[in-house]
Amino acid sequence: MSKAKPLVAIVGRPNVGKSTFFNRIAGHRISIVEDTPGVTRDRIYADTEWSGRRFTLIDTGGIDPRSDDVLLSQMRYQASIAMESADVICFFTDARSGLVPDDEEVAAMLRRTRKPVILVVNKVDHAGLRDELYEYYALGLGDPIAVSSANMLGLGDLLDEIVSKLPPAAEGEEEEAEVIQLAVVGRPNVGKSSLVNRLLGEKRTMVSDIPGTTRDAIDTRFTDAEGREFNIIDTAGIRRKKAIEDESLERYSVIRSLNAIRRCDVALLLIDAQEGVTEQDARIAGLIHDEGKACVVIVNKWDAVEKETGTLEKNRKQVLSDLKFMDYANVLYISAQTGQRVHLVLKEAAAAYDQYTRRVSTGALNDVLGDAQISLQPPVMGGRRLRIYYATQPLSSPPTFALFINDEKLMHFSYQRYLENTLRKAFGFEGTPIRFDLREKNKEDVRK
Repeated sequence: MSKAKPLVAIVGRPNVGKSTFFNRIAGHRISIVEDTPGVTRDRIYADTEWSGRRFTLIDTGGIDPRSDDVLLSQMRYQASIAMESADVICFFTDARSGLVPDDEEVAAMLRRTRKPVILVVNKVDHAGLRDELYEYYALGLGDPIAVSSANMLGLGDLLDEIVSKLPPAAEGEEEEAEVIQLAVVGRPNVGKSSLVNRLLGEKRTMVSDIPGTTRDAIDTRFTDAEGREFNIIDTAGIRRKKAIEDESLERYSVIRSLNAIRRCDVALLLIDAQEGVTEQDARIAGLIHDEGKACVVIVNKWDAVEKETGTLEKNRKQVLSDLKFMDYANVLYISAQTGQRVHLVLKEAAAAYDQYTRRVSTGALNDVLGDAQISLQPPVMGGRRLRIYYATQPLSSPPTFALFINDEKLMHFSYQRYLENTLRKAFGFEGTPIRFDLREKNKEDVRK
């Protein structure tokens, strides 16, 4: 299981420059994972590296001060989730408007947490505004850092401060004996809790309960009937935007699921059989795919669906059509309430994990790719043909293949897809994404 990157949350009122800071960094320093075709989701997080440390920056959205009746509850909710989810919290304020009561309320909650908090005074666009910094010491959050997100002033100092407060990098840590990390993700009311309770029934041997890193996630380790050890990361469901008034709450729910997905080896994506694949389901699936995690799509409440001959297979095709980018995932139909086929969940998860961690010998890999090129000639562009000199698998989890080729521009998406399908046909890899690492080399370099 890969080590999750530290999370850095940006909190504060609306219009204090949080999103401007996020977008400035995203546009200049951060390599954003591309959105998967067919998946609509907000770009609320981005991975970055500064001074040799990698971390994830999260744009949380602001608190609307005009919502006086629910302001306090919203502030408490957002601040509490930020405290629980993030490793470092950047608290943004506005030098132009000065210190306001809303800032003091959030600061009071942040002071009560043990998480590192960085007080950022934004929109310090000229030297005269630096005199306004002194009043921010009253918040009791240490020395304020003056920045101008719009003019990119002081951002390096802020990033240096963020890196200094990140938890120590885990180097040389040995992973535990094989424990399959499962993330149970999905929208609310799709039966996640019912499924977890079924999986942790009396036939399971409980090892320990470990408090999760967020209020809505609990880690529970256990062994199954065959002696394989699992750890279930049980998360809160992701809410649809229409079901909530404050968009920032939606953002936090995605953050929680992202945390769980990044920590897992296999994601169990629950879908309501009666509703089918919704846009929000596709968003969650997109997160799983982008993070390179194995996945089992679980269609729950199947007992409530009226059936006739061929209903299941027709539904399976529809699910995989709606999740085109994840057609490698197995689809399992269950009823968590009645227990129907729940016994297959862990078997499917273990099978997906085995494929997720699988390695292929270099000889077998090159034999298959050689035959693939004979069966379908590589594409030609501008009079030049793509040449694949050699291939190897440097990584698993997910399976990643390095292809030594003459020109990366000649690798058309459709041919790469063909190679992926060829590898799946030859070696399996059901339930896991496959990654390609294209490396330009000439033939002589490869021979050497």
